[in-house]
Amino acid sequence: MALKSKSNQDPNFKPGSKVEIMSDESGFRGSFYLGTVVKATRTPKFTVQYEKLFEDEEGTKPLQETVNEFQIRPIAPREKKREFKFSEEVDAFHNDGWWEGVITEVNENGKFAVFFRSNKEQIEFVEEDLRLHREWVNGEWKPQLEGEEEKGEKQEVKEEGNKGSRKKKKLSEEDEEEVTKEVKRRVSEKVPATTLVKPVESLKDVKFSKGMLAEVSSDEDGFKGAWFAASIVEPVGKEKYLVEYKSMRTEDDSGFLREEVDTIHIRPPPPQNVVVDPFKKLEEVDALHNGAWWVGVVSKVNTFPKYVVYFKDSGEELELQHSDLRPHQDWINGKWVAPSHALKL
Repeated sequence: MALKSKSNQDPNFKPGSKVEIMSDESGFRGSFYLGTVVKATRTPKFTVQYEKLFEDEEGTKPLQETVNEFQIRPIAPREKKREFKFSEEVDAFHNDGWWEGVITEVNENGKFAVFFRSNKEQIEFVEEDLRLHREWVNGEWKPQLEGEEEKGEKQEVKEEGNKGSRKKKKLSEEDEEEVTKEVKRRVSEKVPATTLVKPVESLKDVKFSKGMLAEVSSDEDGFKGAWFAASIVEPVGKEKYLVEYKSMRTEDDSGFLREEVDTIHIRPPPPQNVVVDPFKKLEEVDALHNGAWWVGVVSKVNTFPKYVVYFKDSGEELELQHSDLRPHQDWINGKWVAPSHALKL
């Protein structure tokens, strides 16, 4: 992929500017944390200082890091009041950061279950801890604000309440034990503002048979979020399968690569719907590249059948053919769910 660079002269990223910083560490990718630009250089890197993440246990020394240009953006706007709906793409405030997810349940108690693709977990939030997911594209937010913008006071108050020595917490590993405890003792009238619900188990419930086609994801650096076509060779134990990839070969090129994979990294192929109409700008898609499907957003519609697709995790753009794209869907609770049209014009 070819990296599209933005100038360090951007007024949004001058020293002293408030920004959101995307973590590139394993277990935190895709989450954004509030911070300040400390230094902008002539290279595509910035020195930033986090507001609520500290280097010491006492919480006296704010954490500073040098990050790549695609890892920072202005603070995302949010509506003063908004009714969230099923299948909408949102950012959820959790463990001092904003995490991208999809609303999978709108509960009667005014809370929303949000599914996180990165770790296949589902957590419940109140409306105040959610905002509509937006992308910082070509110097502006997409989609645009729908109503009156909420000022930053509420977010600052929320963060003041979370003061203390904090280091980044992994969403999946830190919560796993607490999930079980919370589910057992939840009472409808006495739940905290942000409660944990049982992790989605649909992937484990799917029965894959020998020869069945599937898609397999990876947690390896450089491949996180990508889905590779494969077929089921045989079950290995209770929650693992031996799979054979359709596009990856062994090192000696003697055949297609086989490996054992946990069920949480396996899903059925999405429905094969032939898309005749052109994709639209800001439409969320899966893009076929280097033998795998990657989640991206159409940032530019070129002369048909070509599109430029933006990949948030890497901050890169790539020109692709219509035949290399498909509408993005998420495998949630045993069914395919299409994202809301929030990112479409």
